[in-house]
Parts: sequence; structure tokens; C-alpha cells
Amino acid sequence: MFSSKEMPSPSSLFSAYASIATSFMLFRSMANELIPYPIRSHLFSAFRFFFKPRSSLLTLVIDESAGIARNQVFDASETYLCTKVSPNTERLKISKTPREKNLTIKLEKGEKIVDFYDGIELKWRFVCTESQKNDPNTHNPFMSRAEKRSFELIFHKKHKEKVLSSYVPYILEKSRAIKDEQRVLKIHTLNASQSYGGIKWESINLDHPATFETLAMDPEVRKAVIEDLERFVRRKDFYKRVGRAWKRGYLLYGPPGTGKSSLVAAMANHLKFDIYDLQLVNIMRDSDLRKLLLATGNRSILVIEDIDCSVDLPDRRLPDVRNNKQHDVQLTLSGLLNFIDGLWSSCGDERIIIFTTNHKERLDPALLRPGRMDMHIHMSFCSFHAFKILASNYLAINSYHQLFPHIETLLNNVDITPAQVAEELMKNDDADIALEGLVKLLKRKKFQEDDLNIQDSKRPKIDGRRRNPVRTPSRRKAKRRYL
Repeated sequence: MFSSKEMPSPSSLFSAYASIATSFMLFRSMANELIPYPIRSHLFSAFRFFFKPRSSLLTLVIDESAGIARNQVFDASETYLCTKVSPNTERLKISKTPREKNLTIKLEKGEKIVDFYDGIELKWRFVCTESQKNDPNTHNPFMSRAEKRSFELIFHKKHKEKVLSSYVPYILEKSRAIKDEQRVLKIHTLNASQSYGGIKWESINLDHPATFETLAMDPEVRKAVIEDLERFVRRKDFYKRVGRAWKRGYLLYGPPGTGKSSLVAAMANHLKFDIYDLQLVNIMRDSDLRKLLLATGNRSILVIEDIDCSVDLPDRRLPDVRNNKQHDVQLTLSGLLNFIDGLWSSCGDERIIIFTTNHKERLDPALLRPGRMDMHIHMSFCSFHAFKILASNYLAINSYHQLFPHIETLLNNVDITPAQVAEELMKNDDADIALEGLVKLLKRKKFQEDDLNIQDSKRPKIDGRRRNPVRTPSRRKAKRRYL
């Protein structure tokens, strides 16, 4: 302490302050003149870094995407936090599609939630930011979003190890249990959304009623398919041991109306797998196909319907006559093959790939070999066994009917699809009238086939050949192979 005599006068204090300020201004002026701006900026940043107050909090940022794949931690956090809504929550998003039974609740952007785990306070914040620039050439289903979504998790730094090693795995496990409890099958399709700037998967609930019990299939075929599916889902360790990706390929082929789409729905309902309906006409490049594959979930069925006509995949054994523009915008067969069983096919577990076609003979043999399409299922014309299932489903006839022998004889001599039979049975609720209508339909088709065969036999040969005749019962039985 200064005594009253030693206390400096105000004028001396002001002089000292003015001297210090002048020196500082002179130093700053010299620094601006002598030190280049990049070095000066770096020095000031270092000065601020060393002297700024230290925070005791750590923030983890959980983005929606991880590279070109989806971030599982983000999905798990979104599911988990919806169960932590408290009375203090101010804004929520709710939705409900016509097929959903319950409301879907999600956090609105900017909303905060406080969670507690083993005595640790954890603060969550949902962040949505608008992208400043949207690249129209970007085809990543997630990175091309105009809106970037993420979660921020804030907690004390001393709990870092426990949060990463215990809390985050707890969220992953908890969200998996929530999804299993509330699981609703979904069917996903592609949507080229302008608001998101690219192609992305969108889904609705799958409420298809098809089951293996209601399918109009030969009993032996049904049994073989069910056994193959169940063997596939329980052999995770086997696939790992033999060094193969845990996936299975099925080719469904046969005339239109034979139940290929219904079989896909029955598989999904039996296994509780989501369906991804992939339209190849929406895919411009092989790279887009790989990115969409990474965006699909495990325990799912990927379906490419009518693969022979959905996109131009030329036979590799024939000369490539496409022009340069077609090369730039179309998929290649090699890209599709790599997608089915190449390196990219291992990006996921417990997946089923299904191709459907009306003309198996049009497909490149490379698509059909084992390892790509492991099981070939021929969806044939309606057999008598399939008819009995339809009669049970539509007319509640579970035993014998007097018209059954007549119908069996006609079905052995007429090509008719299960869809045509089902449509005829739906015309009347009275079983007798409905079956009589079916008999008339089968007789008309039998007459038409016989008439075509007669006309063909009378037609003169051209270059020693006639057109292919309508198949006789013996030919049809010889070709009625399912697997």
C-alpha cells in the first residue's frame, strides 16, 4: 500500500498510461508495416488460443451420413431420442400415412433433450442446416441433400471414455430393441427429389396380404422355397466360415400373371424383411447403383422386376453397338454383376436379391449362374394344385366339389394363369356358379388353342418351317419345371 505521500498523482498516472498507449500504438504500427498479414494473423490466432478461457464441455457431432454410407449412430439416436420426449420439449414433428396405425413422432430442428446415463448429464441438440451450394452432378443419396441434419451430444470432458465405450453402444442396442418391438415392414422406392438434389429411397408401410399359405403354387415348390429361405437366415456363421457374403439370389421367371410379385411379398412377410424396389431405368451410372446399395438396410429384399426389359443390358457375347451418349448414361452388365456378387455385394448382411422376368431366355447367362441367382423358380401356368388353393381362398371350398375332376382335365390341356383363374372366381360368391364360369372359360381357351393348331397345320411351310405350334399337354408337362 502506498502512503498518502507516496501515492502517485493523477497527472503522473495519466502520463504513464499515455506513454504505454503510445508505445503500444507504435508497436502495432511497426508490426503492421514489417510483419506480413498471414504471419500476423497466425500470431494473433495463437495468442487468442493460449489465453482464451477453457471449456469443460465436449461436443460430439453425429452427422446423418458417414462418407457415402448412412450413419448408423444417427439413425439409432433418432429412434432413441423419440422415446425421451419430456414435458419441457417445445417442438415436435408428427406424421401419419394412410396405412400407418400409429403416429410417427420426430424432433423438430433446434430442439434440445436432456438425458441421464449412470449419473452423467447428456444434452442433445438436433441441428439442421441449409447447404449453401447444391451440386446438381452429385448423386449421393445423402450428401446431395439441400438440408444437412446432425445431432450434437454435449457432456463433461471427464466422461468422454464412458460415453464412447458405454453410452453410445447402449443407444445402438436400445434403438435396435425399439425397432424390433415396433417393427413395421416397409417397401422402399426411388424418388428423384428436387428439394434433396438427387435420388433417394422413400418408403411406405408394406401391408401386402400375400403369404405362402395363400399363394397358388405347387406344394413341392412352396416347401422348397420356404426351406431355402429358412436355411439362409440361420446360416450366418456358415457364410462367414466359407468366406461368402451373407446374401441369396432368386430368379422368378414365367408368364405374366403367374404370381411373381405375390411371391416376393410372401417372402417379405415370412422373413419380416423390408423390400427395396429398384427401378434400373432411374439409375444413370454404375456408381449410382453402388451408392444406392449402401443406402439399403440389412434384413432386406432387393427386387428388380422385369429385368429383361427395364434397362438395356446387352449380352456381353455380342458386339456393343451403342453410341457414346448411351455409354455415358446407361448401366453396364459388368456393373450390375459386381453389384450382385462382386466386392460391393458384401456391404451388408442378410440380404436377398430377386430378379423377375417373363423371358428367361433373353437374359445374359452371366446373370444366371450360381452365386448370383442361386435358385431359379419357374412360376408356371395354373396347375390343379394351385387351383385348389385359389378355390379355398376365394370360394372357401376346402374339400371335394363335383366339378373338380372336369376342371382338372381342362387345366391339364389349357394354358391359363392363376391371375386369370382368380379373376373368374371373383365374379360370383356362389361356388357352383363361379366354378361353372371357370369351366366355360377353360373350354373357350381350349377351343381357341385347338383352332390355332388346326390353322397352323394347314399353313404352307416357309423355308421348310412352320411357326411354333401351341404346346400340347405332353409338351407342357415336359416343360413344367419349377426349380
